[in-house]
Amino acid sequence: MKDKWSELGPQVRQVWKLSLPAILTQITTIVMQYIDSAMVGALGASASAAIGLVTTSTWLLGGMSYAVATGFSVQVAHNVGGGQIAEAKNVVRHGLIAALIISGTLCLLGAAISGPLPGWLGGDPLIRKDASAYFLVFALTLPFSQINLLCSSFLQCGGDMVTPSILNSSMCLLDIAFNAFFIPRYGVLGAGIGTGLAYVVISLLMAWRCCIANEQLRLIGGGYGRWNLEIFRRAFRLGMPVALQEIASSGAMVVSTMIIAPLGPVTIAANSFAVTAESLCYMPGYGVGAAATTLVGRNIGAGNFQLAKRYGNICVAMGGIFMGVTGALMAIFCPWVFRLLTPDVQVQELAAAVLRIGLLAEPLFGVAIVSAGALRGTGDTFVSSMLHLGSIWVVRITLARLLVGPLGLHGMWIAMAIELCVRGLLQLYRQRTSPYYKMHEIRRKMRKQAK
Repeated sequence: MKDKWSELGPQVRQVWKLSLPAILTQITTIVMQYIDSAMVGALGASASAAIGLVTTSTWLLGGMSYAVATGFSVQVAHNVGGGQIAEAKNVVRHGLIAALIISGTLCLLGAAISGPLPGWLGGDPLIRKDASAYFLVFALTLPFSQINLLCSSFLQCGGDMVTPSILNSSMCLLDIAFNAFFIPRYGVLGAGIGTGLAYVVISLLMAWRCCIANEQLRLIGGGYGRWNLEIFRRAFRLGMPVALQEIASSGAMVVSTMIIAPLGPVTIAANSFAVTAESLCYMPGYGVGAAATTLVGRNIGAGNFQLAKRYGNICVAMGGIFMGVTGALMAIFCPWVFRLLTPDVQVQELAAAVLRIGLLAEPLFGVAIVSAGALRGTGDTFVSSMLHLGSIWVVRITLARLLVGPLGLHGMWIAMAIELCVRGLLQLYRQRTSPYYKMHEIRRKMRKQAK
């Protein structure tokens, strides 16, 4: 016990060392959302509502990209941890091919549905044209955002947490520059173009860093094995539960949008701004979650199974604490945040009121995010994903349908806060009881005996 406590300090510092660049990357993404919201918010509530209407649909397509990244990046973490660099490079090669095919398909699908989508979601006819244009640009740039996410995940799982942070920070600056040029000329469409172009530039640089410049992962000069269908099969086993989770989760968000859409543009805009403001609180959770995937995955690859679980538990505790702190700070400062995002006083007041409801769940939301990250590092994605989608569909949507009628947007956020607490407890239980930590150890012993 004494040894464990003496080792805790260095282990916490290691988690923080890997988490900080990932947190900075999350900050960059969120700052981009703030920039888009503030610049478009100056155009009025209808412009903000146009983006808010299709935001959950962009999450749906983006979630599919995240699933692809999970399926291959976890394999990279295991191979790098086990010293199998050639196999890690081969996974990168397979992952890039799969990503281009899947993201290209999603791009075409998104472009095809961009026209009728705002009508399907029940949006006001006045905002449908802008919403459709914004979604179309997002769909067309999806292959670039997929490559950016995939190569960023590869670098992180290979131990390079700094490069993705630097490049994504640069993307924020590009977003400001492009938005400043395009939004005054094209309004809501300009916001989509500005963000899309920023992704295009950074994704190309991220791919260069991963596939050419990185010593462990670069594909230039060979050094990897033959095409191996087993890599695709493993990616499918790891990524498909995450894809189902993201489809179900984003689908539930789309249903949530449809539930509140009849409440009008002010409500849609307030909900969109509240979601954007809350996303600032996610940064430590997703940053520590990325570190958890890396540390757990690499220690499992190296055969350090007990240390892998210990790192997972440390990350979960840190994620819950950090998100609790950021949630408390946002509850204090959110009125000033919304004044920056929109000049509409009605939207400001409603957004602040509902956001403070959701912030009560931030600590357990952090536990849910990081637990899922640690479980991904083990390869335990199926049960974690089922817990996620069951919680959001059974708890959140059911409560939302019951509460939005009498309470309006407040009812939606009450439902969300309750569901996030339930999800956090479920994911924490799975992290504590997952058989995957032990299962990897048993498999490793069996392989040694077979040799």
